[in-house]
Amino acid sequence: MKYKKKKKLGSFPYVSVVFSITLALFVIGLFGTLILHSNKLKDAIRENITIQIYLDKFVNENDKIRINKLLNQKKYVSRVGENALVEFISKEDAAKMFIESSGEDFIAFLGENPLRDAFTIKIDPAYQQLDSLQNIQSELSKVESVFEVVYVQNLVQSINKNITKISLVLIGFTIILLVTIVVLINNTIKLALFSQRFLIRSMQLVGAKSGFIIAPFVKKAGLHGLIAGLIASSLLFALLTYANQVIEELKQLQSVNELLMLFGFILCLGMVIGMISTYNAVKKYLKMSLDELY
Repeated sequence: MKYKKKKKLGSFPYVSVVFSITLALFVIGLFGTLILHSNKLKDAIRENITIQIYLDKFVNENDKIRINKLLNQKKYVSRVGENALVEFISKEDAAKMFIESSGEDFIAFLGENPLRDAFTIKIDPAYQQLDSLQNIQSELSKVESVFEVVYVQNLVQSINKNITKISLVLIGFTIILLVTIVVLINNTIKLALFSQRFLIRSMQLVGAKSGFIIAPFVKKAGLHGLIAGLIASSLLFALLTYANQVIEELKQLQSVNELLMLFGFILCLGMVIGMISTYNAVKKYLKMSLDELY
């Protein structure tokens, strides 16, 4: 004679719950990784916004040293540690680079080098708005021995415009995704707890407090959320490892600390959503009448 296994308080079909939470967290992890990579790419693009300062034709060495010191003191120049990102390119070096890239010796054709000595400065992201760049251009143009100050205005406008659009789109998708994931996990847990509704009522009828009934479910949900978070993080790590092998340049857009924070967020999110959804579901069954349970 077969005996039906007795149900324990807090036990329910958890495989489907863990699978659903794992899938949801994995999708969140993928989107989080996309956001991290896009932010790094955005920073890399911003770091390459430069201004070229062309000097007068017959500028002397003292003027070059003076302008170099002046540029190093400017707060709008990007820095690595205490060193300002200021680069001097002589007209000889500029001619050599042009000849190597084009394959044409224009000096032999013209009989002289028409290029000018120049400084290239990288602009700090805080000063990359169009009005700030125009002010910098105007200021440096007035410096003695400076012939012309140039930056690619259309490129800067395009970068700032596209970065703003991408940021807004990513924020919108993140909000929609989080809401969708929370609803999905919440409904999955409600369905899983459906089989426990009469056991919950039985405990209630024998005088068990709400906290005593809810606690086992919430603890189990926290454990299931943690397991799902670990599985999702492992899958995401495996995918990133494979992607790095296929696209080597991808590593340049990754930060170990940021990825660890993302994995920690996935673990915490799985536990928190699971526990809150379970708490709300059990609370709902506790408030139902016997007719409603059927």
